[in-house]
Amino acid sequence: MTKNNTNKGDKNIKFNRPKMDLGGKGQKPKFNPYWIYGILIVVFLALNFLSFSGDPVQTDQIKFKEMLRNSDIKKVMIIPNTGKVEVYLKEESKEKYEDQFNGMNKPGEFGPHFFFNIASVDHFTEKLDKMLQEYNQTDQVIVDSKLEDNTWGQFFWSWFPLIVIIVLWVWFFRRMSKGTGGGGAGNIFNVGKSQAKVFDKDSHVSTNFKDVAGLAEAKQEVEEIVEFLKNPGKFTKLGGKIPKGALLVGPPGTGKTLLAKAVAGEANVPFFSMSGSDFVEMFVGVGASRVRDLFKQAKEKSPCIVFIDEIDAIGRARGKNPNMGSNDERENTLNQLLTEMDGFDTNSGVIILAATNRADILDRALMRAGRFDRQIHVELPDLNERKEIFQVHLRPLKIAEDLEVEFLSKQTPGFSGADIANVCNESALIAARRNKDVIEKQDFLDAVDRIIGGLEKKNKIISQQEKKTIAFHEAGHATVSWLLEHAHPLVKVTIVPRGKALGAAWYLPDERSISTKEQMLDEMCATLGGRAAEEVVFGKISSGAQNDLERVTKQAYAMVSIFGMSEKVGNISYYDSTGQSDFSFSKPYSEKTAELIDEEVKKIIDGAYQRAIDLLKKFKDGHDKLAQLLLEREVIFSEDLEEIFGPRKGDKAIAENSETPKLDENNEQKTEDSESTTEA
Repeated sequence: MTKNNTNKGDKNIKFNRPKMDLGGKGQKPKFNPYWIYGILIVVFLALNFLSFSGDPVQTDQIKFKEMLRNSDIKKVMIIPNTGKVEVYLKEESKEKYEDQFNGMNKPGEFGPHFFFNIASVDHFTEKLDKMLQEYNQTDQVIVDSKLEDNTWGQFFWSWFPLIVIIVLWVWFFRRMSKGTGGGGAGNIFNVGKSQAKVFDKDSHVSTNFKDVAGLAEAKQEVEEIVEFLKNPGKFTKLGGKIPKGALLVGPPGTGKTLLAKAVAGEANVPFFSMSGSDFVEMFVGVGASRVRDLFKQAKEKSPCIVFIDEIDAIGRARGKNPNMGSNDERENTLNQLLTEMDGFDTNSGVIILAATNRADILDRALMRAGRFDRQIHVELPDLNERKEIFQVHLRPLKIAEDLEVEFLSKQTPGFSGADIANVCNESALIAARRNKDVIEKQDFLDAVDRIIGGLEKKNKIISQQEKKTIAFHEAGHATVSWLLEHAHPLVKVTIVPRGKALGAAWYLPDERSISTKEQMLDEMCATLGGRAAEEVVFGKISSGAQNDLERVTKQAYAMVSIFGMSEKVGNISYYDSTGQSDFSFSKPYSEKTAELIDEEVKKIIDGAYQRAIDLLKKFKDGHDKLAQLLLEREVIFSEDLEEIFGPRKGDKAIAENSETPKLDENNEQKTEDSESTTEA
C-alpha cells in the first residue's frame, strides 16, 4: 500500500465548501407541552416536601408543661376540628427558644410559635385548667379556640386524583391520534384520517432533478409526468392522457425515494407523501378509511401527486399471506386502494407514484395498466452514473487536487447511490482520524475496504499454524483465479483479519449483463481454490471454506435448475419470478428430477474442485512462493502475482484497473459479487 502523506501546502487542495444555513439563528425555542407536566410535578413536590417561613415548630405536651411552668406562654389556641393546639410565646421569652427556630422552620414574628397534637379536646381542656391553677397562670395565659378552614386542601386532595386521571386520559388519546390518525387534535375518532405529509407552495421541497445523479432513463420518465402537470396542453392536443400512476422498482439504495423528492420539488402542485405501513394499524378498517381520506384530500387539491413509499407493505398479492384463515387488514386496504386508483369513480388529476424493491410480490391487479401505467426500473448505477453520483457527494468534501473521480467510480462496481454516499462520508472520517487537511486517494480505498470487509483486526490472536493455513488458502484463491481466463481479475490478497473474515482476496469483476457457462465454471473453480490449496499443501481441510462452499453450491444449483446449463436436466428453469412459489408446499419438479438435479450439481462442483487441485499441483512452486510472500507481507498485489506467474490471460489487463473492493473472503463473506446472478 502507498504511504499516507499529509499535505502541508495549499497548492494541491480543492476546497468545496457547502453553504452554511444561518436561518436558525435567533429563533425562539418551540413550546413543548412536557414543560407543563414538569412544572406541575415541581410545584406538587414543593407543596408536599418544603415548609415555608411562618409555620410553627412542632413540640409535645411535656415541653408545653415546662413552658407553662416558666411563664413563657402568652396564648393557647385550641383547634377542635384538627385536634391541634397552637402556642404563642411572650415577647421576652422568645430568646430562650431561638435555637429551635433556626433553618426553614422559623415561625412568624407574631406566632403561633409551637404546636402539638392532642387526642381529646375535652380531656386536654380539663388538664390545662388544672395546670394553669397549679402554676398560677390563670390570669396571664389566654385560652381560646377556633375552627380551621381547610376547604382548598380538602378540595385538592379530593379532586386531584380525578384530575390526574383525566389529564392522562386526554394525553393518551392525543398521542394515539397523532400516531395513528394524524388529522385531529387529540380526537380518537380521527384515527381513520390520512396522515400523509402535504407539500405545497407553503412547504416547498428544495430537492430537484439536479440533485439526482445518474438515473437518466428514470428521470426522463418522471420528468414527463411533471411536464404534463405544468403544461398539459402539449399532450392533450394530440389526444394523449396523463398516466395515472408510475411504480419505481429497484434494489435498496438506488435513489427511488430521492427521485420522488425531486418530483415534489419540481412539480408546482400539491404533493402527498406517506409510507405503505402508515395505512395498517391495530384497528380493523383503519387502512381502508385512510385510503379513502387520502384520495378525498387529493381530489380536493387536484391536480396533485400522491407518493406511497414501500407500497409492498399493503400491495402484497392477495391470498398469498401466510396468515391463512384470518381477515387480513392488508387485503382490505389493498382492495380500497385498487378501487380508488381505477374504480367506478374516476380520479381526474391525481397521479400515484409508488416505490418498492419487492415488485415480484405485488398483486397483479395493482400492476395492471390503468393503475400503474408505467414501471420505472431504477437499477444499480453503471460506471458513468457512479461518476456523476460521486461528483454530487464530493461537493461538501475537501479533497486532494490529484484525486480522480473516474478512478473512484472504477473501484466501486455494484455500489448503489447510498453505498457511494457512505464511502464518501467514511473517507472523510478516516482522513480526520489521521489528522489530514484533505481527503486523499488512499482514504477512499480504505473506506471501500472498511465498508465491504469490515474493520481491520490486526490485534486478533491467531496461532502460527492457523496463519499459515489462511495464507495458503488465500494464495490458492489468487493462484487459481490468475491462471483462469474467465475468472474475475484479482487485485490484492490479504491475511489481515477484517470483520468476520480471517483473510480476503479482492477482485475487480467485469460489469457484464450476462454470464456464460465457461465464465461461471471458472468463477466456481477460483472460489474452490482455497479449499483445494489446503488439501494439496496440508493433506487436510478446515472449516475456513464454509462461505466458499455455500456460494459455489448456490451457483451450481442456479446453473442446473434456473439457467438450464445441464445436459441431463435440459433447458428447463424452475425459478418462479412472480414470487408465488414462496407460499407453496410442493416443489415444481418430481423427486426423481430432484435426485437428478443433485447429481448434476455434485458433478459440476466436483469437476471445478478437481480442476483447481490440478492447477495448484501444476503450479505448486508458484503457489508456495506466493503463500510465503503473503506470510511475510500480509498484503500482496497483482504486481506480485505477475512477477511469479507472468501476465494474465484475461481479456483485460490488471494494470488498467488498480485496487478494487470486490472480495472473496475466507471463513465468512459479507458481500457477494456484483453480477446479476439469480440464486436458487
